[in-house]
Amino acid sequence: MPSISAYLVVLAVVAVTTFATLFAVRRLAVRVGAVVRPDERRVHTRPTPTLGGVAMLVGVLVGMAVAWGMGSFDAVFNGSTEPLGLVLAAIVIAVVGIIDDLRDVSAPAKMAGIVLAASVLVISGISILVFRVPFAGVFVLSTDWSYLLSVLWVVGMANAINLIDGLDGLAGGIVAIAAGTFFLYAHELGGEGLLAAGNIGPLIAIVVLGACIGFLPHNFHPAKIFMGDGGALLLGLLMAASTMVVGGRTDRSFSGSSFFFFAPIFIPLVILGVPIIDTLFAIIRRARSRSGISTADKGHLHHRLMRLGHGHRRSVLILWTWTALLSGFVLYPIYSGSGDGLVPFGIAAILLSLFTILHPGVRLTRRNRSSADWTDSSDGPVIGPVGHLPADSAGDETGGHDPVRETGPEKLRGDENRA
Repeated sequence: MPSISAYLVVLAVVAVTTFATLFAVRRLAVRVGAVVRPDERRVHTRPTPTLGGVAMLVGVLVGMAVAWGMGSFDAVFNGSTEPLGLVLAAIVIAVVGIIDDLRDVSAPAKMAGIVLAASVLVISGISILVFRVPFAGVFVLSTDWSYLLSVLWVVGMANAINLIDGLDGLAGGIVAIAAGTFFLYAHELGGEGLLAAGNIGPLIAIVVLGACIGFLPHNFHPAKIFMGDGGALLLGLLMAASTMVVGGRTDRSFSGSSFFFFAPIFIPLVILGVPIIDTLFAIIRRARSRSGISTADKGHLHHRLMRLGHGHRRSVLILWTWTALLSGFVLYPIYSGSGDGLVPFGIAAILLSLFTILHPGVRLTRRNRSSADWTDSSDGPVIGPVGHLPADSAGDETGGHDPVRETGPEKLRGDENRA
């Protein structure tokens, strides 16, 4: 396995490249009219460029090129079609998203582009080869099942990241935490001899982490640029690729570990629990309402937090913290060799839940709503900032004005607001 220092070099290159490129991309977006303007549906208060995915793609490509030129990664690149397939798939899905950022692409056309990118990955060799189920052992997938599950995993992951990209810094932060966690997990597997030296998974994870680190200074509230569909779909594809080549290939002896519930195929489901749960709830909501999967709604987790009374930044930080807790829950037993220390994570989860529902901003929102109900019932004037969702203490919050913006593949035509 390449050394940590080699991975850190790639991380720094991707982060710096992405960060620096964003200055030019911001000017380019304004010049070509790729600017999201505020309206009654959106949280942001000033015109904001999109196309952040362009800079992310540049950072990813430069990072892969640097890794290719480093002797430390010879085992990853020599005699393998996977790096080239990854680069081509990244370009395909980023272009699909960027076109959608510039002009609306129909849902079927966008899905076709995602499937095409996923197919490029599979053809190059990046796919799920084995599937582990706790207590049931290891299942070696046939070619057809491997292709089908791999494509579905890419489609699901790309859409999950796209759907959670609804507030400034939200998707970038969640993916950064998840990618960093998965890198540490995969590197530990490699150190234990459970992952081949030429496995590309850890490299992909560190590249994703670098892209997010470079992007977040431009995107944290108030955002100077949004990642757009180009960035969200790209991050989803890269995370899917990393998890497939680690979780779907790890040596079979790992399935006999006492920590069976940390079988590699389930690790991404835990680390990326926030966007995955959000996506599942979105599917259920739209199925129950018999609306199309691409129909916009305001029921996502970040929408609910803001309606509850949390400001923009605080809503983002709450979901970041949930991702960090889930990641710590996964990493601690792997690095400690014991599951005895998981109690603090459970306590932290309880405390975070209490903070979420008992924060003063939540109580203020409830009082305002009660006041509104009382004044409405008495036919009197509405008193106070009814319906206002208090901003964070930073002072420059937009607050949780309702309705909150909707993003991702479900956005309405002409209603694009990327975080």
